[in-house]
Amino acid sequence: MSWTYATLLALLTVLLALSWSPEAGFAAVPGSTGSAKDPQGPLKKIFMKEADASNFFRRRSRRGAKSQDEINAEQRQILAADERKREFHEEKRNEFESFAEEEHDEQDERSRESTEQWREFRYDGMHPPQE
Repeated sequence: MSWTYATLLALLTVLLALSWSPEAGFAAVPGSTGSAKDPQGPLKKIFMKEADASNFFRRRSRRGAKSQDEINAEQRQILAADERKREFHEEKRNEFESFAEEEHDEQDERSRESTEQWREFRYDGMHPPQE
């Protein structure tokens, strides 16, 4: 039976401590002195009017319809991103084309030089060199 008395004494101590704490006044249900529609003190900072709250949640819900301004802003961002991608790929394509053209020109120059060397080596003096 001693554990029953110990438990009862502990519960009474906790109840007494909670009733004397300064936060207990905020946790209590307000009486008829304060209106529930117009909170006073620190509660005024926390709560908003019902109409404002419903408008907030209607505008900010995940499935709510977006305003035309939001849709236009998103479209402008998408178009700007697409334009940047297009410019990037166009620049890369131009770099590759110029690189390929330079490689082709160098290959033509090497083959022309090797053909010229082969003709000089094979020229026997009987026929004029071909150019």
